[in-house]
Amino acid sequence: MILTKLILAHLIGDFILQPTKWVAHKEAKKTASPYLYLHTLIHTGLCMLFLWDLDLWWIAVLVGGSHFIIDALKLHLQKATTKKSWFITDQALHVMVILGVGAATDQLDMKLLMSPQTLIFLTGAVFLTTPVSILIRTLLSAWTPVAMEHGKVQTDSLVNAGKYIGILERLLVFTFIVVNHWEGVGFMIAAKSVFRFSDLAEAKQRKLTEYVLVGTLLSFGIAVLTGVLVKM
Repeated sequence: MILTKLILAHLIGDFILQPTKWVAHKEAKKTASPYLYLHTLIHTGLCMLFLWDLDLWWIAVLVGGSHFIIDALKLHLQKATTKKSWFITDQALHVMVILGVGAATDQLDMKLLMSPQTLIFLTGAVFLTTPVSILIRTLLSAWTPVAMEHGKVQTDSLVNAGKYIGILERLLVFTFIVVNHWEGVGFMIAAKSVFRFSDLAEAKQRKLTEYVLVGTLLSFGIAVLTGVLVKM
């Protein structure tokens, strides 16, 4: 339960009890901002509160102290153009510290995390992200519509949105299959058909429609096959 309590303390301290005003002030003043120290104190206090055991004071101090160091590094190293990447790095480091504490206190079953079933699942999930995106793009490269090659298809699509949508779709399909909820796969296909192909119908680009259809079927097919193989 120590691991769960520390994660709960982190979620409350980092997201609920940290106003936007504090974040802006810390970014402007960095380690000179009193809110950084108050934020650290709140984190440490929350850890102590949820642990509710004075013998575990060192865990609260360790998590709180590491939180201060990680946040201070982020404030000094991040730039306006790297806020997103530093946010992800910051959260990943906090989680790693918490997991490390969990492992040190035998609250984290490393044998379970490194079991063959877990590794197979993680391998399948990772495969369905960027590797499959590259695979599909390579397979469809010979069929790329001429209009797309010359940039004649005008859309209001976000940068790389299609790539990330595809990754999320595959991971959802993969998860549905692993937990044996095939109806979720049907829902995903229906939702994709409604939103995606209605836009293509308006574009009146037959080659583009066929290109997207083949890509979608490939994406879903690979996700389904991966899920089935992982379950075997």
